[in-house]
Amino acid sequence: MNTETAPAITTADRPELQKLIQEIVDSGYAGVQLRVHDEQGEWVGSAGVRKLGETEKPPIDGRFRIGSNTKTFVATVVLQLVAEGKVELDNPAADYLPQFELDSRISVRMLLQHTSGVFNFTGEYFPDGTIVPGIPWQGQEWVDNLFHSYQPEELVRLALSKPARFEPGTDWSYSNTNYVLARLLIESVTGSSLAAEMQRLILGPLGLTGTVVPDFQTEIPEPHAHGYYAYQDGDEWKLVDTSSMNPSWISAGGDMISTTADLHTFISALMSGKLLPPSLLAEMRTPRATGLPKNEYGLGLFMEETDSGDIVFTHNGGFFGWAALMYSTADGSKTMTASLTTGDDKLDFAAMSAAFLEVKSRLVNQVFGDQS
Repeated sequence: MNTETAPAITTADRPELQKLIQEIVDSGYAGVQLRVHDEQGEWVGSAGVRKLGETEKPPIDGRFRIGSNTKTFVATVVLQLVAEGKVELDNPAADYLPQFELDSRISVRMLLQHTSGVFNFTGEYFPDGTIVPGIPWQGQEWVDNLFHSYQPEELVRLALSKPARFEPGTDWSYSNTNYVLARLLIESVTGSSLAAEMQRLILGPLGLTGTVVPDFQTEIPEPHAHGYYAYQDGDEWKLVDTSSMNPSWISAGGDMISTTADLHTFISALMSGKLLPPSLLAEMRTPRATGLPKNEYGLGLFMEETDSGDIVFTHNGGFFGWAALMYSTADGSKTMTASLTTGDDKLDFAAMSAAFLEVKSRLVNQVFGDQS
């Protein structure tokens, strides 16, 4: 027996964590699964239901759509290709993707750090309330396109047909287009698919058997909970199960599927230096101000400050039906990973998001804050 491996801890051992995930469910979510690795060992719990109309809890080993956590995986692959000498971080992205005639000032680094200024193909939202639409991402139009296949090149060309948000390198703005371009760059320099490179560089070496790069695959492998989207179409409220969808509409901006165990293994390995050489891990963790309170952004990675002033490394993700959390300390020794599924609650989306953010903050501070 390996005496260095901490035993799994049951839900009865961490009532404060069980209470918090129940509060997330009470705020309007259908289900939550949470995994914490810390000095007390490993704790895994769930709350809510796996599927509306049933009583079974979400499986603690279930797969789920991880949304923009995908970006950390993609950024890691790009940096691994930098380590292999196939990509230069500060070269123009156009050198690797000449077919798009990108602004030559846009570097590979700018794609990974969201400083390229390239239009976000899911739409741009400005502080004055101005909206410049992209592809459908909500309402009946999004639902009608749930099984439509979007080619990544199609998403990029739509984005490039719109005005840039700012001059390259002069500001920061989150854009899914940057990571579709990163995907295409990976495929261009390797001659392989993103899925194949992800398997070669991350999934295979770490044994992440629960993680999938789905491309056009519409189903989540079992076991999994179900996520739902409640929306208003005219005067009528409708509900759709978004467990089954074609995730090509978000592509490498957020299409991957994983488990809390695999996300733990990945972020712990990344932070502890098992995936990147020290110099490139340092580049990944070099922050850029985002304008978001207590958040800065590196290369595919947020740095978030807890209420006690500690810094944790994270990239959360979500879209209608799904949300995912992935947090780690700088050395990878303490992690928190979670999946959340939305249900049939007809809350205003902003109200539900605010309730979630408040409980999420408490979860982060409970796990990573000053416990003295």
